[in-house]
Amino acid sequence: MPLHNLYQRPGFLLRRTHQISAAVFESACATVGLTPAQYGVLTVLASEPGLDQTRLARALAFDKVTVMRVLKGLEERGLLERRISEHSRRQMAVALTPAGEKLLQRARAPAERAYQRLLSPLTPPQREQLIVLLQLLTDGLADEARAPFVPLEPSPSEAPRRTKSGQAGAPRRTPPRG
Repeated sequence: MPLHNLYQRPGFLLRRTHQISAAVFESACATVGLTPAQYGVLTVLASEPGLDQTRLARALAFDKVTVMRVLKGLEERGLLERRISEHSRRQMAVALTPAGEKLLQRARAPAERAYQRLLSPLTPPQREQLIVLLQLLTDGLADEARAPFVPLEPSPSEAPRRTKSGQAGAPRRTPPRG
């Protein structure tokens, strides 16, 4: 196979895009010292305080080892705390500390800059198309994933819209940032 064919394969391009995405994010967020995975955990926990580790992992499509590694690092920095869940003594509930909430607030602007930088080569319609295509790809091949993705219940802004006829339309999707 000629190298040109390798370089045009979706897997190669997706891996390379992920490398670039992580580098752009880490550069933009160097002042707050967060990785994309850490930012994702802080963002989910800000939305769902006291979430158990299993649901947290599924909400970010992390495997158990990854979520534990990220949680340990954030806990060592005093950004979150883990305690036995009120709902199940076998589960650990996770919540942001005040320091974690403060850091997340400081990280929002650099994360937004990273998001904008990552998509800067694309026009607004291309950005929308990219998100739609990536969603189709991930939804269509979800059964192949090593870690399950189980999104948390949508916020009211993401709930299904009603059309003029009263039918439920597509949910409002906000592209993930970061």
